[in-house]
Order: sequence, then C-alpha cells, then structure tokens
Amino acid sequence: MNLDNLKTTTGIDVSGKRVIVRADLNVPAANGVVTDATRLERIVPGLADLASRGAKVIVVSHFGRPKAGPEAEFSLAPVAAKLAELMGGRSIGFVPDCIGETAAAGVAALANGDIVVLENLRFHKGEEKNDPGFVSALAAHGDIYVNDAFSCAHRAHASTEGLAHVLPAYAGPLMMEEINAIRRATETGQRPIAAVVGGAKVSTKIEVLTNLAAKVDTLIIGGGMANTFLQALGVFMGQSLAEPEFHATARQIMAEAKERGTTILLPTDGVIAREFKAGAANEVVSVHKIPIDAMLLDVGPASVAKMTEALSGCRTLMWNGPMGAFEIEPFGAGTFSLAREAARLTKAGQLTSVAGGGDTVAALNMAGVTDDFTYVSSAGGAFLEWLEGKELPGVAALAK
Repeated sequence: MNLDNLKTTTGIDVSGKRVIVRADLNVPAANGVVTDATRLERIVPGLADLASRGAKVIVVSHFGRPKAGPEAEFSLAPVAAKLAELMGGRSIGFVPDCIGETAAAGVAALANGDIVVLENLRFHKGEEKNDPGFVSALAAHGDIYVNDAFSCAHRAHASTEGLAHVLPAYAGPLMMEEINAIRRATETGQRPIAAVVGGAKVSTKIEVLTNLAAKVDTLIIGGGMANTFLQALGVFMGQSLAEPEFHATARQIMAEAKERGTTILLPTDGVIAREFKAGAANEVVSVHKIPIDAMLLDVGPASVAKMTEALSGCRTLMWNGPMGAFEIEPFGAGTFSLAREAARLTKAGQLTSVAGGGDTVAALNMAGVTDDFTYVSSAGGAFLEWLEGKELPGVAALAK
C-alpha cells in the first residue's frame, strides 16, 4: 500500500454533495441501549466537520451479525439516537433500509448540513459478499465516499472496499488518525522502539511476533504465549497454558530476532496458582520453580522491573495484548504496573505509546491509563492485521 496516496476531504468543496461515510457503529448494546459509546464519540468530529461544510452526510455501517435479513435486535435505530445525543442533540435522521426506494427517499430529503443513518448493511447479503449489484445500489446514494472506519478496513466488503472503486474516495479523519498513529509506532517512530505483545496463544499472533521482531529493538512477550516460548527453551511450566506444537516456531522467532539484533524479553518470575479463579491462593516464584500442579497466570515483580527498565531506554512503544489473566483478581498486577509505567514515561515526554486490541484497551482502562497513552486504537482485527504486515483491503482501495 502506498499510504502517501491517501486523500482526505480537507480543502474539498463538499457543499451540497451527498457524502457516504462508512463509519463503525458496531458498538456494545443491550436491550436497545448503547453500553459503550467510545467508537461513536470518535466519529463525531468527522461527521460534524462535513455537516458544517454543507455536505449531505449519509452514514452507513454494519451492526452485529444478523443471520437472515432484518432482525430487530440488530437495528441501527438506537445507535443513531445515541449518535444524535453525542452530537449535542442535533437531529439525525434514520432510514429503515440502506438500499432501494426507502433509502433513496430518505437521502433525497436531505438538506445541506443534514445527517442521516441508514439501516444495518448486513441485513443484505451483498454487503459481506462485496456484490457489485449491492455496491452500485449503495453508490447511487452518494457523490463522494469517505471511509472513516479503520476498524473495519481488514474486510473486503461492499461498504469498506467496493465503494472506493466506484465513487471519488477519501480517507476520513479517524481513519487517518489510526493509520498515522500505527505508522508512527512501527515505521517512523523514534528509536529505540519497543513492542509489548501478550495474550493467551502464540498461534494467534505468530505473524505479529514475526513482523514486529523485524522492526523493533526490544520485543517484550507476556501472557500465555510467553509460556510457550519459555517451554521451548526447556523451562518446565507445570499446568500453565502453553502450545508445545509451536515450540519450533518460538525458537525460530527467537533465532531470527537474535540475528537482527532484536532483544526479546520473557518473564523471569511470575504469579502462580493452583486454581484459575478470582481470589485463588497464589505466590510469586521464579519461572524455573513452577510446581507440577501450578499454573503461571501473571508476570512477577522482577519481570516487571526488567521490562520497565527496557521501556525507560526506549522512545517508541507499540502494545498489543496483556501480560497475564488481568480480568481476574489478582492476576492483573503485572499488566497494570507495566501499563502505568508506560503511561508515566509518555506523560513525561519520554515515550510515544500506541496501543490497540480489545483486551489491551480493556486492560488499560482497568489500569486507569488509557488517556495517558499517546494513542489507543479503537480497532481490533484491523489493528492486529496491520501489525502482521498484511495489506488491509479497505485502506488499499483508498490508496489506489
């Protein structure tokens, strides 16, 4: 992807133009009530900017995974209402379909500066199939296409990839914000660069580890995947989660990192328990002294100190994944301690920190440091695929 080819609507006359904005309105909701509006909050500035410049703004998005056409629980109507609330109570229209006569009438009724949300794209099978007929039906609503949903850019769907080929296409402000932040951390960031990669399994992040090991100076590995690396080095892990079938992969990653001069840090101590439950009896031991009936559930204080020391010598940080089972007390201390140190260094101007991924965001929120990182991505799968070095269809289409 030649990302320098990406264009934005800055300086473009959009007054009176019908602008289709692909946003990510796929937010957590229960019983018709949005329970986490973070993603909506992030798209508000872009929508407000287009409306203030006289555009007729048509917002399209998927919501959940409806199986067979329209389903009431997956209607975007309550999400549109929440969006209106976040935009200061301004009137935002809602149309109960995204193509056809109903949608066309809703779009035709727009005046300059109006915003309308069309119904869930996935109520039509053509969305996920990137069907040309569905692409054409959507494109009929607009003069300009703006993709402001980086979190959906890893999917080659009609609204994320297809529209970019049939309408003048631009990257929205949130899309650019996400791309620039990740590029700053992995490509153009000030060295030394560190990456913290955690999570349960090596198998889910082989490509992330391989790609980052070639780009960063220090790779800190935690969570269950660190167990597999330690086991591959001959360390007995007791009942800890590990993937013996990936020992060879772990050794290869470590060997290639060594050849490139990349330092890999693994836990040297950890918090063990015999039961995986909140409040379970636990203790801190060396990773070389894990009992046969115990499991490693968090990195220990010595490991955190070593990782913290590594961060203090770095200028850029990319973070994806927790260091332990942070959701369960008391196995989040390692993740939270390291996150707070990264936040402190960031606030002191010593570190540019970029984080992303669902578990990562949840952990940073629990640690109370989300706002102190330089940037926290709202994307999940797209963020991960970018770290894997993959081309994202939604971004590639804009870059062409």
